[in-house]
Amino acid sequence: MDGGNSIARRRSNNFRSRVPETRINKRINAKEVRLIDVEGEQLGVVSIDDALRTAEEKEVDLVEIASNATPPVCKLMDYGKFKYELKKQKSAKKQKDQTVKEIKFRPNIGDHDLEVKVNRMRGFLEAGHKTRIRIFFRGREIVHSDLGRKLAQNVCEELSDVSSVDMEPKIEGKNLIMILTPVKKQ
Repeated sequence: MDGGNSIARRRSNNFRSRVPETRINKRINAKEVRLIDVEGEQLGVVSIDDALRTAEEKEVDLVEIASNATPPVCKLMDYGKFKYELKKQKSAKKQKDQTVKEIKFRPNIGDHDLEVKVNRMRGFLEAGHKTRIRIFFRGREIVHSDLGRKLAQNVCEELSDVSSVDMEPKIEGKNLIMILTPVKKQ
């Protein structure tokens, strides 16, 4: 007996079977399909054998696009190129997502430290990132939350040329949080 390996192998096989997979060529298990040509023209409903023969003649793959349709929709295309384009679109979408950078302050921060952090935030905002200001209070400092609000207002005024307020200062636990959004350049 191989111990727990057979269980792990079964689990991995189950996991693989749950991942939706695009069916291509002979893996398509329908009798008839609605066929779309390489140029995007609809060729109508044809048998799976005719569709596979057409794909072979044109030296492309038969890819099932809509498996839920009746009959399933299949397109003639280069599957490798199709997968590459999907991957490229996915990475482009990730790049478009705006990241939120965070800078932490204390309510009694020194002037030079404040200047350094504000300059760092200016760089983030000019690069197009949203920036969260987190002023955290220790112990009973939260009693003086007005100092934190004043600090947030000062930072906001210094960065008013490159940012606008996305979320007004609000207290969450022992933190005062404010979010700045970059201003679009004209």
